Amino acid sequence: MNAFRPPAGELPKEASTPAEISHFVVEAAVHAPSVHNTQPWWFSTGDREVSVHADAERRLRVADPDGREMMISCGAALFTVRVALRYLGLVPAVRVLPDPDLPNLVATISWGEQTPPAEYERQLFAEIPRRRTHRGGFDAEPLPAGLLPALSGEATREKATLRILGDDGERAALAAVVEAADYALRLDGARVQEESKWAPPPGSRRRDGVPATAYPARPERTQPSFPSRDFAHGHGWGLPPAGQGSVPRSAGLVGLLTTTSDRPADWIHAGQALQRVLLFASSCGVAAALHSQPLELTQLRDFIRIQLSAGAYPQMVLRLGTTGQTAVSVRRRIDEVLL
Repeated sequence: MNAFRPPAGELPKEASTPAEISHFVVEAAVHAPSVHNTQPWWFSTGDREVSVHADAERRLRVADPDGREMMISCGAALFTVRVALRYLGLVPAVRVLPDPDLPNLVATISWGEQTPPAEYERQLFAEIPRRRTHRGGFDAEPLPAGLLPALSGEATREKATLRILGDDGERAALAAVVEAADYALRLDGARVQEESKWAPPPGSRRRDGVPATAYPARPERTQPSFPSRDFAHGHGWGLPPAGQGSVPRSAGLVGLLTTTSDRPADWIHAGQALQRVLLFASSCGVAAALHSQPLELTQLRDFIRIQLSAGAYPQMVLRLGTTGQTAVSVRRRIDEVLL
């Protein structure tokens, strides 16, 4: 795993020149979440500037033909760069999709002005290496008071909306859509083959994909049922279950991350909102499970948009809750992504 850890000082001496700052923030950015942990990004640097690029070679060509999930992943990396710069006391200036002739140039982030980070920004930064995507049920414990409006506010700051489904009927409907999508995707041979490419076996030395240390060996049942992807595909890989298999675990808080439009810029905003929400939740001791299965099928995504998100475009299905499980993920080395 990447050895990145939050340093203790105001401005770490290892990140004092523009080149060192670029290295520092990219080292943080690679911890961002990405679809199937494809890490579909690379970074370039200039004078007091870092650019985030989408790596089209890592796009899921079957599941993500338009690159929507790839851009959401890159948006999450972009937000992580911003947080790392703020930790260093630098004020990021961001340009999203700055060059129409370079559609895979996601954003450029420059800095010059200095302002000490707020405690809130320090807390977000500290969660970057700690945050992990959860792939199972949650403990039956109440979430911290005031968390829901706070999470919604975090998403709004990034031009997205986090819609919490408090109605049991809506939660059941969304669960049914996720379950239907998961079943349909397992019947699609091309999708199964593509997914398998990003699920290395135990002991693999790969630093991308979803390792067996990041999901339960047996998909956990939740109430209502929100199935996670079966990365083991019958091999029995994965972590031992946290609870008894016969007893469904809590699905947790259920929400939809949406945007008002559905263009590449909106996908990038959704990725930034997703990472902001995930880091904030992590700072409160709350884990998140992500579901994109129904959003990869046009008809089911349209159903969610019309019936459950008031016409807004769903970009991610989230579940939030507490868990004692600890997943271990992998990330590529910085010399593989920083040019």
